[in-house]
Amino acid sequence: MSQDTQKTWGGRFSEAPSQIAQEFNASWSFDKRLALVDIQGSLAHAAMLARQGILSGEEETQIRQGLLAVQQEILDGTFQWREELEDVHMNVEVRLTELVGPVGGKLHTARSRNDQVATDLRLWVRGELQGMLADLKALRKVLVQEAEKYLEPPLILPGYTHLQRAMPVLLSHWFLAYYEMLTRDAGRIQDALNRLNESPLGAAALAGTGFPIDRHLTAQALGFARPMRNSMDAVGSRDFVLEVLAALAIAQITLSRLAEEIILYTTFEFGFATLPDAFSTGSSIMPQKKNADHAELIRGKAGRVLGSFVTLATLTKGLPLTYNKDLQEDKEPLFDAVDTYRASVKLLTAMLPGLKWNPEVMFKAAESGFSLATELADYLAERGVPFREAHHVVGRIVRHCAEDGKELRDLSLAELRGFHPLFDEEALALTRLETAIHRRRSYGGTAPEAVREALKVLKIEVEV
Repeated sequence: MSQDTQKTWGGRFSEAPSQIAQEFNASWSFDKRLALVDIQGSLAHAAMLARQGILSGEEETQIRQGLLAVQQEILDGTFQWREELEDVHMNVEVRLTELVGPVGGKLHTARSRNDQVATDLRLWVRGELQGMLADLKALRKVLVQEAEKYLEPPLILPGYTHLQRAMPVLLSHWFLAYYEMLTRDAGRIQDALNRLNESPLGAAALAGTGFPIDRHLTAQALGFARPMRNSMDAVGSRDFVLEVLAALAIAQITLSRLAEEIILYTTFEFGFATLPDAFSTGSSIMPQKKNADHAELIRGKAGRVLGSFVTLATLTKGLPLTYNKDLQEDKEPLFDAVDTYRASVKLLTAMLPGLKWNPEVMFKAAESGFSLATELADYLAERGVPFREAHHVVGRIVRHCAEDGKELRDLSLAELRGFHPLFDEEALALTRLETAIHRRRSYGGTAPEAVREALKVLKIEVEV
């Protein structure tokens, strides 16, 4: 490495780093994703320096024009990245100086790469989270649209506990269950976005600066709510990245659960739905196969996103204040988790409307397996029978049917009354799915009337 390329810190050293050390130390190959926000921060910093009289107006103009020229090279794909310059910051600064001359070196006045990278990272994450919230809204809108599509007439499928048939529910209700989970995921992402929106710029290396800078001015120019209050915290903390990764880990788990049910429901064993060909793959040896590979990948990537959180938690758990080179390792897991989650959301948004549901198979499954047994227990409880006693009575009915190879709908009124005298024609009707489904009309329930009311609210939330 020549002395010219050691301008960042070379004055202290009498020899250049070894090639292997230089390669090990370099981060430009991944932190170049921060290039545009790095320039955004530098433009705000230069404008502030001029406003405070630290740079002349002419110097600020030269720097601004040079930064915009560098930005255009990056956008055009003509920018030449150089490993010996170590990171995105020095690649941009050296190119700036090549374009505008020595005045480019004044840009780093009252600034360190420590506050610079912390600012870049917050700007980048903020932009990604804003885009992510828009992605999530699009997926939530699809869930609302699908729920509305299958409400008239209502499609019914089994609801499960322990992966055993439990009670019938509307397919629309199933869609809206995931809507609620995704809404909470969006809330966690929004919370993280709100907390990270503070500016570290001007904290310098760790102790602030003696130059008469205006941190409130740069914070405002960059769209931050305020400057961070403590310079050591500003450069040495990455809890905002941890919070984002925690939110994304939970959010990817939500997508994984949805993907798992899509995988199950599209198997021959369930047969509730068929995947669109555009979102399926085949086998290299078995001609009949139609695999839910994309849903399986979403399920698998939950471990990947969770791994990103664990990586950063492990990385930061023992770091003393303030900046340590370990923090260079915060970016790759963050970038990967953000990319993975956003891609998964977009894929589900495109895939869900193409699922073809099989109403007959779903209805038959929902009606069998004694899934309406609770309706008979509730019927007795409504007539004054203690629920535990009613539960026992209906349990005996279920055992009787299982031994005789019957479903509840096959029972006569005389058979029902043989187990309890309070059963009448109304109870017999409850062994029919089309009647029973309307009883679960409490707030948040699965009855068509309750789902219809829920949809009124949710359509406003996502502007359907």
